[in-house]
Amino acid sequence: MAENIDSTHKDSSDKGDQRRKRLRSPLLVTKARMDSGGKVFFGYAKNLSRGGIFIATSNPREPGSSFLLEIDLPSPLDLTIRCSCQVIWKREYSKKSPYEPGMGLKFLDLSEEIAQQIDRWIVTTQDD
Repeated sequence: MAENIDSTHKDSSDKGDQRRKRLRSPLLVTKARMDSGGKVFFGYAKNLSRGGIFIATSNPREPGSSFLLEIDLPSPLDLTIRCSCQVIWKREYSKKSPYEPGMGLKFLDLSEEIAQQIDRWIVTTQDD
């Protein structure tokens, strides 16, 4: 079920308010390729909006860092996102936290065509 979230991301690793202003939908992508200067990292995606994505990973990057992201989205989207993104926030692993480690990414140069396809997909998931 998609949700419109306008709440503050609170976490011990979060240094400020980050408000979500777009519809998001849960999504499981088993592999997200993050490339920066020859190093390739993998994680998996947990939710998606036209503005960004959450990548669950045990080695989140530092907020402010940018890199190329490549994600193959499953059916019914069946498309590959290739774009630059920036880390907005990260959450380190903690035994005491109920949340998994990872990072919130903002898409920097996602095409409007792909953004619209993501929006349409999110709207259709609200009916489930």
